[in-house]
Amino acid sequence: MVSFDPFRNISHTMPSLTVPQAPRYVPAPPTKENLQYADLAIIDLSKTATAEGRAELAVQLREALTTHGFCYIINHGYTQAQNERMFDIADIPMSGVPEDEKRAYTGDSKNTGIFQGYKPRQYWHIDAGVRDQQEHYNCNRHVYSLMHPQALRPFLSDIDAFVRHNHHNILHKICRLMALSLELPEDTFVKLHDFDAPGVSYLRFMKYFPRSEEDEVQTKNVWMKGHTDIGSITLLWSQPVTALQIQTKEGWRWVKHIENALLMNIGDSMEFLTGGFYKGTIHRVVQPPIDQRGYTRLSIIYFSFLNDDVKLVPLMDSPVLQRVGVERRCEDDVAPTMNDWRVARISAYGASDLQKGKEAGIEEEVLNGIVVKHYN
Repeated sequence: MVSFDPFRNISHTMPSLTVPQAPRYVPAPPTKENLQYADLAIIDLSKTATAEGRAELAVQLREALTTHGFCYIINHGYTQAQNERMFDIADIPMSGVPEDEKRAYTGDSKNTGIFQGYKPRQYWHIDAGVRDQQEHYNCNRHVYSLMHPQALRPFLSDIDAFVRHNHHNILHKICRLMALSLELPEDTFVKLHDFDAPGVSYLRFMKYFPRSEEDEVQTKNVWMKGHTDIGSITLLWSQPVTALQIQTKEGWRWVKHIENALLMNIGDSMEFLTGGFYKGTIHRVVQPPIDQRGYTRLSIIYFSFLNDDVKLVPLMDSPVLQRVGVERRCEDDVAPTMNDWRVARISAYGASDLQKGKEAGIEEEVLNGIVVKHYN
């Protein structure tokens, strides 16, 4: 078996001019259950074409990120047909690759602090001795720099185009809106998310599998504990299996599926940079409603990270932060870089022993001298 090296560079041929057909992935029908949904803002990216539109959206985004911390993104530049093709491709690493080949491409996040290649099922401990039932295939944004399973290779041009679209045409537009919302130069966060700088923004194809009734009872139906994301901005492409919940002032609320939309939220590193003005929203994954149980849940996520060398300290050039003040999670002189924080969080996730926190239902760990909370 060939060992997997996430840093291995390879040569590659130019993508084929013919478009290969991917096996069709048929998603679950939307739930008909009457659920308590979060009331999330909808950001229309088509308005970013003008300065007036960006100014309007910056205000809307600031309101969204200071209330729920999640919002929908529409008119992002991909059609419904392109969306469906990407979900077809996303299922290939899970359904179209033999198990022995998957093992050859399995990553080692606990030791490397980086997600690359497969994360197999039952890699993480969830609760009460129960391990996870989710499988990932993680792909660095420089798609052609690494080896991929044979079945995925005909679709690398699709994946590469999708990654670059997420980074340049969606993420960077959001970065500009966030800068405007903090009254900073419009390119502030764009420069901190340089596609070609050292960093590990990556694409994830992820599939949750139904669990046994015993596992559901042991974990109180929680598939992934409440947590904040590690990086800066997360782009989650909406899919119909309702299982994502966010923590609001009113309690846990479900996130509703919107066709050909994506969900955007911020993570730890953006909370550091904004001194807590924008907080990483706590979210979790739970058992779907009764009419969707038995279905798999396929997701596509673009996790963006700041450039590796960015120090996670508040951007005090922001007039907004000067006015409202900041909450530091650590002193500036000992603040980690993006690379330090990523390695610490990824290496520990699902592997470290969590301690009971002072608040009910909260477990804690300390990484780089900073308390990280997990909400169970």
